[in-house]
Amino acid sequence: MSDLNTLARQLMALDDRIIACMKCGFCQGVCPMFGATMMEADVARGKLALVDNLAHKMIEDPEAVADKLGRCLLCGSCQASCPSGVKIMDIFMEAREMVHAYIGLHPLKKLIFRHLLTSPGLFSFGMRIGAPCQGLLFRSNDDVQQTTKAPILDKILGDRHIRKLSSKSLFASEGELDTPSGPAGIKVAFFPGCMGDKLYTNMARACIKVLKHHGVGIYMPKGFACCGIPALSSGDADGMIKQMKVSLDVFAKGSFDYVLTPCSSCTSTIKELWPRYAVRLGVAQENLAKELAKKTMDINAFLIDVLKVQPQGSSTGTTSVTYHDSCHLKKSLGVTAQPRSVITLNPRYKLVEMPEADRCCGCGGSFNLFHYDLSKKIGQRKRDNVVASGAQIVAAGCPACMMQLEDVLSQNGDPVQVKHTIELYAESL
Repeated sequence: MSDLNTLARQLMALDDRIIACMKCGFCQGVCPMFGATMMEADVARGKLALVDNLAHKMIEDPEAVADKLGRCLLCGSCQASCPSGVKIMDIFMEAREMVHAYIGLHPLKKLIFRHLLTSPGLFSFGMRIGAPCQGLLFRSNDDVQQTTKAPILDKILGDRHIRKLSSKSLFASEGELDTPSGPAGIKVAFFPGCMGDKLYTNMARACIKVLKHHGVGIYMPKGFACCGIPALSSGDADGMIKQMKVSLDVFAKGSFDYVLTPCSSCTSTIKELWPRYAVRLGVAQENLAKELAKKTMDINAFLIDVLKVQPQGSSTGTTSVTYHDSCHLKKSLGVTAQPRSVITLNPRYKLVEMPEADRCCGCGGSFNLFHYDLSKKIGQRKRDNVVASGAQIVAAGCPACMMQLEDVLSQNGDPVQVKHTIELYAESL
């Protein structure tokens, strides 16, 4: 448990930042949780009121406080709409850290966040053992999303429709990369993320294909750990910092101009959160995190803004693609036009906009694990908007969103494929 004096000081610091909230209610109109539950306690304004009285509430019922703070997707919609500029996401994550420091972290979370995800070799070994055994538990849904389900694991997974793990991880199939810059005169560090390495390996390979096509050198060493956002979102800052340190040590061994990721959550974490939390590791690691943050970009933005890739001729595409704005990509990083431009680079496709393209899909990382019924309900609204667009494909710039979209579309039997924007472009090369 956290020292009570330390906790008191942390709470006072939070109080100074909460005071800027005017209780105007702008957050209510954009909150996907409120849209699903219609409960004031699920709106940012309601949670800020809870945080404002956190000391009393934690002593009264710390588990209930943890649950209420956990009922948030951390999508950033409230913060993006806040007229007072309250850093709501920072406050919520810090409050979660305080609560879990006070009540202790669940042993399973501690095992995953502080041991499995900090040990890339162990994580990959677990995948090599688990991937061949999936056929014993999962059966195909025979859908265009290529999902499976495991009725025997319903108590753990719920009625999820999910992809199988790849038979080989990205690093197992591609090996380490450290190629010199080509005609582009640029070299990048490619950070595929856990899902790019273990689940959406075709997407990660498409990124490598695109970079090679444009003469970009690639630094992709083995040894990257998770970016840390699942741990931090669950209140385990120590686990996140351990994961970050592993990757910082790997980055320090390479030389490159940019850090690219195909995952908006990884991009925003490296760019915005690593410098802040690396302070706890010392000056050298803090400076390295700051340097990496300056170099970090979403891969869509890199193609359009740095390489200046343009369509070759006019698009005559007959296959319609709609685009889902991932929350971290648009609301944290301000990347919204570039992924749409990437879609149009392939002349086979035409872009059609869906209603509420930037509304959260309902995944929210670990939120999906602990509040699946709510996640599914929020996801259904996104599914309805995808189908209303009439598109044959829905594209996104975040593997977590792709997983959520596959689940809700498969659950409804919709013949809509889910692709990463880079996959669509890579098909034309």
